[in-house]
Amino acid sequence: MRKSPVLTLKQASGFMRMQIVLCLLLISAIQAFAQTTKDIPVIGRWDITLDKAGKSLPSWLEVQKSGTHTLIGRFTYAFGSARPISEVKPEGGKYTFSIPPQWEEGTRNMDFVVEVVSDDEIKGTMVYTDGVTYNFTGVRAPLLTKNAAPVWGKPVNLFNGKDTKGWHTDGKNQWMVEGGILRSLHSGANLITDKKFTDFKLHIEFRYQKGSNSGIYLRGRYEVQVIDTKTGAPEPINNQFSAIYGFLPPNKMMAKDAGQWQTYDITLVGRLVTIVANGTMVICRQEIPGITGGAIDSKEGEPGPILIQGDHGPIDYRNIVITPVK
Repeated sequence: MRKSPVLTLKQASGFMRMQIVLCLLLISAIQAFAQTTKDIPVIGRWDITLDKAGKSLPSWLEVQKSGTHTLIGRFTYAFGSARPISEVKPEGGKYTFSIPPQWEEGTRNMDFVVEVVSDDEIKGTMVYTDGVTYNFTGVRAPLLTKNAAPVWGKPVNLFNGKDTKGWHTDGKNQWMVEGGILRSLHSGANLITDKKFTDFKLHIEFRYQKGSNSGIYLRGRYEVQVIDTKTGAPEPINNQFSAIYGFLPPNKMMAKDAGQWQTYDITLVGRLVTIVANGTMVICRQEIPGITGGAIDSKEGEPGPILIQGDHGPIDYRNIVITPVK
């Protein structure tokens, strides 16, 4: 019978030294990261509010270090998807970057100047595609981490199948109820729950026409894309069916043909989202980095409503059930 190997005193001592070295390296890396963040305070994620001619527009900025010296990032404007920033340049104690237009009118870039006011606050200016300058302020985005598993409450029907009681719109209402189905027959206003939520599980069923487009905004800030992808491009990318728009692609394309009823089962806990599309898990506990275009605001630390997008073509919904955290 073979004897179990026994570490010699010399081997055990060497193993302990290796563990100590690894711990010291980890501590050094953490300290280096903390020092980098302190030396370059713009690094991180920022929830931004733009003042555009008296109207508050939610936006979002992320700045990262790339390599030894370069700063890069991502920016989400009031509409559209998060777009990359090739370089964030330090200039005279401030930071500048430029991004090309996406859905904005005009052809000139949008130019930004960012000033770090404190560890948790920034301010700056944006020159829009029309050449007009607007001011903005921002706060460091909350982590939204949870220390314990959620305890779920009782399921609540958000749609009673008879009318839009418990909902309101952000413009002239084109939504109607027909045969137990919540319908938007043409582009118009978005539909928003009166109640606000933190963490929840959401079951929702929808049906779109060929080429149509909608979206389900979690807490009114993170869009789960509802779009006729199967008729178009079926690849699982981050702006198509079941994606968190502009951020998280599904791992598999589960879209059905236009005209068929489809389902999402969505769980949101802090920033972690799980999406089951037509019975298949396509996103599993992935972190949503920040708000998506079309968000109601950039106040990520606060509860928010469920918003159904109604400004992108005909769409039907039914069986909308939410299970909030206790």
